[in-house]
Amino acid sequence: MRSTAVALLLLAFASPLLAADAALAERVRAEFLFSWRAYEQYAWGHDELRPMSKTPRDWYGESLLITPVDALDTLILMGFDDEAAKARKLIDEKLSFDKDISVKNFEITIRVLGGLLSGYELTGDKRLLELADDLGTRLLPVFNSPTGMPYVNVNLKTGKTSGTKSNPAEIGTLLLEFGTLSKHTGKRIYYDKAKNALVQLYKRRSKIGLVGDEIDVETGQWTSRASHVGGAIDSYYEYLLKCARLFHDRDCEEMWRTSIKAVNTYLADPPWYGEADMVTGKRTAPEFGALHAFFPGVLALGGDLRRAKALEAAAFRMWQLHGIEPEVLNYKTMTVTYPGYPLRPEIIESAYVLHRLTHEKEYEKMGKVFLDSLVAHCRTDAGYTNLKSVVTMEKGDLMPSYFLAETLKYLYLIFAPDSVFDFKGNIFTTEAHPLRTRSR
Repeated sequence: MRSTAVALLLLAFASPLLAADAALAERVRAEFLFSWRAYEQYAWGHDELRPMSKTPRDWYGESLLITPVDALDTLILMGFDDEAAKARKLIDEKLSFDKDISVKNFEITIRVLGGLLSGYELTGDKRLLELADDLGTRLLPVFNSPTGMPYVNVNLKTGKTSGTKSNPAEIGTLLLEFGTLSKHTGKRIYYDKAKNALVQLYKRRSKIGLVGDEIDVETGQWTSRASHVGGAIDSYYEYLLKCARLFHDRDCEEMWRTSIKAVNTYLADPPWYGEADMVTGKRTAPEFGALHAFFPGVLALGGDLRRAKALEAAAFRMWQLHGIEPEVLNYKTMTVTYPGYPLRPEIIESAYVLHRLTHEKEYEKMGKVFLDSLVAHCRTDAGYTNLKSVVTMEKGDLMPSYFLAETLKYLYLIFAPDSVFDFKGNIFTTEAHPLRTRSR
């Protein structure tokens, strides 16, 4: 019997409360294995599974093995040793980046580069590090803009870049991965390029300390002044804090302190966080959604448990409104403005962080609601799928790689014993790839 299963079995004999947690953790493991086997059966060797049609999906016409790379550390953490070994064999033997395709730097960095690095740290498989180094080299041309902020896309074979209109999330959510690659390869260029991009973006914040949600990486001029903590900005704030923690970087620490002060001054609309003009600070929209729901976890990691708890409770009300969270909600009227649910993990991530920091049972209760909702509304006979609408519960046809890399991982860790994962000794990337804060 695998070590993780043994730990859960032992818990079941400890007390009724621990037995309940062990049973829920095992339920999540079972749902993960069910989803993984559906991927194996219908999409093995491809990027993602379309569960309803039982067909594979490749992002760029050729597979980059996005689901196996993204989900590898979840397989390992959940104790699925045989499945992890099979995934590693596929990656080691079949993954190649020598392809004439233009890829999105941000997505490939967080899903593939991050997945390879966490897999390397968990297994010591040098082939995974070699692949990460090769990929990092092929991504470096994105930083060759006049400002040093990365272009959106890059061709993996030719290095040709494209896409000048970017955003803080795509510019500022690279340093954990590139910095870790630098640490393991000894190549300083990875850290320096990603950090410079972050600094150049920070330098262009408004006089009141906010950033907008679109900027031209060639001119450095903002093309949208909408400021918030949702998609297109979200993980920029996350990485300011986490880079300070992972690399003990004082510049990132200072950028985090000044940025969170501005966010709390102009975007906080207690208990929510809304949208404002980055220059004037004037409120422009009372919107909060699934992507915003990472912020309670970041607030908690930053030491602001009061705001974190209040915001997570508000986000949970958003989830309960229709039985699962919408992509965007007007929190003044409590009406849905965008009804889709693409299996996002952020609210579950925040519940996990708050549970580990406080050990309060309410977050386990939230976790059970999340699990029951996913099973009731997103489960198919071949894995889990996104929803077109949480109002009608109409299903889409995609199981994104992050459902296995993030959503089910965080859900499992809510219920699993602390000993299963070293929370203090790791920093999760925005794609939930654990990176060690100390060498072993």
